[in-house]
Amino acid sequence: MHELGVVFHIADSVVAVAKENQAQRVHSVTLQIGQVSTIIPDYLIDVWNWNCKRVPLLNDCQLLVEEIHAVTHCDGCGKDYDTVPQGKICPYCGSGETWLRTGNEVNIKDITIL
Repeated sequence: MHELGVVFHIADSVVAVAKENQAQRVHSVTLQIGQVSTIIPDYLIDVWNWNCKRVPLLNDCQLLVEEIHAVTHCDGCGKDYDTVPQGKICPYCGSGETWLRTGNEVNIKDITIL
């Protein structure tokens, strides 16, 4: 479960921002998670909730998750397509010369502090 390491990294970043802004507490964090990032949002939220009990600034902090749609680009024909239903092979031209345009990211979108 790599979600534990992801949570520790995000929590450290959020705590640093909160301290820089002299926050008393972090109310919520909104993450954007790519559809094919291999992170399971439910696991991430469970680990987040456990970790927040250990970190005073994050006590009762809510984690909100937004999904980033996975889109692949084909260099063969120049078209973009939905990654999840199609995979690596372009549905338009059959080329394997493709690369992931979006959908593998993990971004902190918003931190709400009090």
